[in-house]
Amino acid sequence: MDDRDFMSVALRHAKLGAGKVNPNPMVGAVIVRDGRIIATGHHDYFGGWHAERSALEAAKRDHVDVRGATIYVTLEPCSHTGKQPPCSQALINAGLVRVVIGSSDPNPLVAGKGVRQLREAGIEVVEGVLRSECDALNEIFLHYITAHTPFVMLKYAMTLDGRIATAAGLSQWITGEAARRRVHEDRGRFAVIMVGVGTVLADNPQLTCRLEGGHDPIRVVLDTDLRTPLNAKLVTTANETPTILATASDDEAKANRYRDAGCEILHVTKDEHGHADIAQVMAALGERSVDSVMIEGGGTLAWSALEARVVDKVSAYIAPKLFGGAHAPGPVGGDGVAAPDGAFRVENRSLTTVGDDIVIEGSVAYVHGNR
Repeated sequence: MDDRDFMSVALRHAKLGAGKVNPNPMVGAVIVRDGRIIATGHHDYFGGWHAERSALEAAKRDHVDVRGATIYVTLEPCSHTGKQPPCSQALINAGLVRVVIGSSDPNPLVAGKGVRQLREAGIEVVEGVLRSECDALNEIFLHYITAHTPFVMLKYAMTLDGRIATAAGLSQWITGEAARRRVHEDRGRFAVIMVGVGTVLADNPQLTCRLEGGHDPIRVVLDTDLRTPLNAKLVTTANETPTILATASDDEAKANRYRDAGCEILHVTKDEHGHADIAQVMAALGERSVDSVMIEGGGTLAWSALEARVVDKVSAYIAPKLFGGAHAPGPVGGDGVAAPDGAFRVENRSLTTVGDDIVIEGSVAYVHGNR
């Protein structure tokens, strides 16, 4: 095995922290001597041991001497004291002689300082091994730590002819079981899942992660006039899973009924189209240290998010089916762009086959004239 192979193992361990470490990054670490893995670790929950210390503690538990060994870590070791002491100093104290790093840490508190401290201590440092894979793993953290706003992914499932439901409004199920499982994996790694009130009225969803041991995101409904039924699953389970209704309604008597059921009410103003302002909602979530939002709503919410330029990534599931129907809804509604050259472009694309379905993902590029 070479450096890339060992970093791949560290990446697998990093993913074990999905949904539990936000707004911190997922990080994995592997300690190797003479081509053999002698200890592993990962950042398991927010405030817990960082991956490097987790691996060192695992070695200590197993009475393994790490002096003279190499550690592979998916993100640059921290060099400052936060909820945990600096990992760079721990690696120096442990007697490691080589540190192999995947991603650089853009956090101003780290940003090269960990690498510099290790090198000044005489430790060999190799950077950028499987960097693309390590960066992709922490796309949420890398965005949030620099922009201080949530990383927003617009997800939808559609047929090959671009329909998210039949003309009669039926949508379950467009994609297959494998694709639906992947969606639940995404729900488990995002801090918030967001829908519009139209989705609540049409589908009465629960919006939880249905994987064993999965993390349930905070549920946010954009509900301009507080039309969410009090018997909706989101309301009746609000004491179990945090639920926020973002509204422009000033009817406090109605709002209190939702509060009594366990929901939180977030007051925002209306945008130019008379809807609850999604940009204000995102700003409020960012102030609460919410690092990521997965939008699963219908076409109205999708257009509002694109028009407000808050979407960072699109995740489009395409099923090999044809619904037809002149009035069957598509994934993005609203007014749309006026001309083709005003289109929202999806860049840095990837295409994956999941079961019988195809997933296309990419970052959203905003250009002058999108509106």
